[in-house]
Amino acid sequence: MKSNDIREKFLTFMESKGHTRAPSSSLIPTDPSVLFTTAGMQQFKPYYMGEKSPYGDMATSVQKCMRTSDIDEIGDATHLTFFEMLGNFAFNNAVSKRQAIEWGHEFITSEMKLKIDYITIFGGDDITARDSESEDIWKSIDASLDIRPEGRDDVFWGPTGDEGPCGPTTEIYIDGVEIWNIVFNEYYCDKEKNYKKLENFGIDTGMGLERLAVAVQGVNNVFETDLFNNELDKEDRIVADHVRSAVFLAIDGVHPSNTGQGYILRRLIRRAVFYSQKNDTLIKDNIDFVWNKFSDVYEKDFAGDYETVVEVIEKEKKNFESTLDRAVREFEKRSASDLSGKDVFELFTTYGMPFEMTRELAHGKGLEADVDGAYSEFEQHKELSKTASAGKFKGGMSDAGDPQVTKLHTAHHLLLAALQQVLGQDVKQRGSNITSERLRIDFNFDRKMTDDEKQQVNDLVNGWIAEGLPVIKKTMPKDEAEALGAEMEFGVKYPDTVDVYFIENKNGEIISKEFCGGPHITNTSELGTFRIKKEESSSAGVRRIKAVLE
Repeated sequence: MKSNDIREKFLTFMESKGHTRAPSSSLIPTDPSVLFTTAGMQQFKPYYMGEKSPYGDMATSVQKCMRTSDIDEIGDATHLTFFEMLGNFAFNNAVSKRQAIEWGHEFITSEMKLKIDYITIFGGDDITARDSESEDIWKSIDASLDIRPEGRDDVFWGPTGDEGPCGPTTEIYIDGVEIWNIVFNEYYCDKEKNYKKLENFGIDTGMGLERLAVAVQGVNNVFETDLFNNELDKEDRIVADHVRSAVFLAIDGVHPSNTGQGYILRRLIRRAVFYSQKNDTLIKDNIDFVWNKFSDVYEKDFAGDYETVVEVIEKEKKNFESTLDRAVREFEKRSASDLSGKDVFELFTTYGMPFEMTRELAHGKGLEADVDGAYSEFEQHKELSKTASAGKFKGGMSDAGDPQVTKLHTAHHLLLAALQQVLGQDVKQRGSNITSERLRIDFNFDRKMTDDEKQQVNDLVNGWIAEGLPVIKKTMPKDEAEALGAEMEFGVKYPDTVDVYFIENKNGEIISKEFCGGPHITNTSELGTFRIKKEESSSAGVRRIKAVLE
């Protein structure tokens, strides 16, 4: 069964169950908080929150999606940057849990003629109960099924942001690969992490077309399906994936640049150029393959844009080829030993060599390249650029005359101190930005913080605020401040004489001491209530927290 037939079979099946067919939304989302459309449910999110849906209470789609978090895995059996998500969505109690599970089983086993390997369900924890209902439904459909309970990190979705709909999921696995994920939006999680049952139950499902095609077509990996040109080696697969993504991004109006979506497109094209050096026509061949493969599927998107897309990709290809030889020569000069984060960053900014290319060249010589350090340099570079263009001072603070900004800047010092107490003294600031609405800190840490850790940080900061501790500025030689162990912002060059802000507790113990350009409040009691709004990844090995004062 070809991919076109799989798409149509899925949509027709869901239409037969009462769903309205909806077109794919753009890869460029309307939500400014996300870079790309990463899942089919994104365009339907308002309808789970009560907004009236133009498709009624049941919709189905094949959604174009883009994810680059696993870009280093591209070339294996399952990972892709661009992929298509088959999904069906129901709002306002329109579909029951039993119906959603029965439809999933029916489509996989009857329509696709596939054998289910095993099923996962949410096993429950001290926050929400085990999803015994899904377990019982699966058993009633087929008592022989292997049903495996798993934890919150694996089979509990949401909420997105600080609060919202969320719930347990159940997944269908075939040949050890997750094929279909069915999400049951049956809870509402508030800002205090309380979970309440929703009156309006919702269904959100997603199934990767490429992974399904592997199972249906009986091949070993996604690159052997008819969605690709049967690429044999890893380098050719990387080129095929990246060119496919580049075509779809260019169609949606993205142009290569050094920021945001344009940076991702530039990164993809340059990686494709790097891995296609053995074949001058490989990139153009893949553009043509993608165009021929998808122009009928996404007819409106592809109408009349071929020359523009070729021009966007070929121009970036030509630009990078002109610097690639120089970049490789510069790499050779620096590769007598392991490359520092600064080396990796400068190879990118001066010669256009993407971080991971430097790492791969280094690995080929048996060396290491500090890509995490390069990402930190990149984040710092962005912050310093913002500082220069907006007239901000070194601490990343805008609108320095705003009293709320001043308060948030002091709260920023308390937050860093709390992170070091909870996560360890090795935690260091890797970037910051403060506006009148919130503070943001980037810091080195290699995993997601737990809810308990975030609560400990909140409690520490609010405890120091409640104690009413003085904030004291001392001017001293930089060498003396460094000898005291005062915190300093990563990458900032300080003068010979610096200001250091100290915050001590009632016992005279120093909680925080930091180099800083100020200004600050004089006592922590002025701050109000501190709250972490979001903790997320900023880059490899770097986490980001956004927090507010209320």
